[in-house]
Amino acid sequence: MFALKRLPIWAWLSLIINGVLVLVLVQIWQREQNLSSSYLVHTPIPTVRVLAEIPIRQDKVGKRHQLNYQQWLELLGNEATAVALQQPENLQILLGDSISLWFPLELLPPDNTWLNQGISGETSVGLLRRLNLLGATQPKAIFVMVGINDLIQGVGDETIIANQRLIVRYLRRNHPRSKIILQSILPHSEQQATWEGRDRLLEIPNQRIDKLNQRLESIAKQEDIIYLDLYSLFADNEGKLRTDLTTDGLHLNTEGYKLWRIALQICIQLEVDG
Repeated sequence: MFALKRLPIWAWLSLIINGVLVLVLVQIWQREQNLSSSYLVHTPIPTVRVLAEIPIRQDKVGKRHQLNYQQWLELLGNEATAVALQQPENLQILLGDSISLWFPLELLPPDNTWLNQGISGETSVGLLRRLNLLGATQPKAIFVMVGINDLIQGVGDETIIANQRLIVRYLRRNHPRSKIILQSILPHSEQQATWEGRDRLLEIPNQRIDKLNQRLESIAKQEDIIYLDLYSLFADNEGKLRTDLTTDGLHLNTEGYKLWRIALQICIQLEVDG
């Protein structure tokens, strides 16, 4: 008790603020866990899909897609065109690689229309070159996560940062009414990874990813957009991707997507709708 009484005021305030944040996250998590299967079945999540492509885009988490890159571009272009024609309310767009691509539709935050524009193996330069596919869509928010495949392919940090900045500037210029959210690159599980390209992962220190994320946060501040720090949520005490949130040390499992869903919900409530 003597040690507690001597804590400075700023320390007490920090404890209180962190305690409130933890309580909020716990309450949201409990609410997610209490959702029954009947609720998920009978409460549809608004989404717009080209009818012919629905079976492809509703595959289970982690399932490999047998499409080449050009076929993906055609598919995503068709979906974006369909969305642009219908102009749904509360349109949210996911831009990125397989980590975004495999986000289960039923786990995305409800009361929104979600357009998933993820491609497996996508890099920052690939994403930059296909941003025109969004065309006349009018999203309320655009969530960007890309970069891990650049690192796996040996792309330098300066190139990754330059491409990320160009992505942000393109989106700001062509979608001025949309909130742009730049999400951090997730860590990997290092020695505990079982992904087929494990050796390549081990060549990428998570400290490097952390430093890249610090630079992404600076881009967000400079370009006046939103930065969503997922790295801190998914990393363990050693900075590695938590094994309870991943299928192979790189990609996410259902629990990982549930945690991401919470982060998206909070971001939408506080930054997009707020």
